[in-house]
Amino acid sequence: MRLPLPELPGFDYSRASSAENALKILGGNAARTHVLLGGTDLFVQMRAGDISPAGIIDLKHIPEFNRIELEDKSGLTIGAAATMNAVARHRDVEANYPLLVEALETVASYQLRSRATIGGNLCNASPAADSAPPLLVLEATLALLSDEGERQLKLNEFFKGPGETALKPGEILASIHVPIPPTGVKGRYLKLGRNTSGDLAIVGVAVIGYPDADPASGYRFRIALASVAPTPIRVPEAERLLESTQLSDESIDRAAHIAQNVAAPISDTRASAEYRSAMVYELTKWALNDVKEMLVGEA
Repeated sequence: MRLPLPELPGFDYSRASSAENALKILGGNAARTHVLLGGTDLFVQMRAGDISPAGIIDLKHIPEFNRIELEDKSGLTIGAAATMNAVARHRDVEANYPLLVEALETVASYQLRSRATIGGNLCNASPAADSAPPLLVLEATLALLSDEGERQLKLNEFFKGPGETALKPGEILASIHVPIPPTGVKGRYLKLGRNTSGDLAIVGVAVIGYPDADPASGYRFRIALASVAPTPIRVPEAERLLESTQLSDESIDRAAHIAQNVAAPISDTRASAEYRSAMVYELTKWALNDVKEMLVGEA
């Protein structure tokens, strides 16, 4: 068993003052340089000897990377370096995106969330990332910057595998954009860990539902899972089922089974694949029933 190093290995530290400055520093050294947003995953990996960057570029002091802004028509913009606590305690996020708040408050401890960022959580690309499922069902997009300019990428296209993203060499995540939620939307994030606070997800499930006259059920649903596949995933087949038939205990049960069948969990020190699979079914069913009760209660 490899023990963590007692201290961080040496590296060159650069503090970027602007996005342009960060890209200039990154320059031709992208292969040996890592970006620092929160550092709560980066420094752990460095101490464990999993990575050894020659340089680190700190983006936390770039003003626009720390912004949290809600615009009436376009939605919420979260700078990549905004901390989880800053996002979860922002009045516009609390009022309009309670599902995101619910998920963020399951991450580690309050103290760690004062440093950890949503941007870092996404770029770390852990299958267990708690910010990913709510942002997937809220259909977030990412603004990625490079010397060639800015490109927009849907979050469901960003994750490529454990620790792997669609970021190109020399490219950095600048912000996350979350559209205005549909009218009447209700949501739940359920997370199963080994303890009640601070643990990585054994299974994470995010569900939203909202009224819509077009589908047969009168509602639309979105479902996303974490920690049960190589990347966080949506479950479109279960979503379509819930929209195409009357919303009932039977349809919810069938949708939960679909989610269970789509999941591809592994066994590790925290849980077996069989246990994770069973819990996908249970948590998806639980979250769907909670959302159903909220929707029907307002109807």
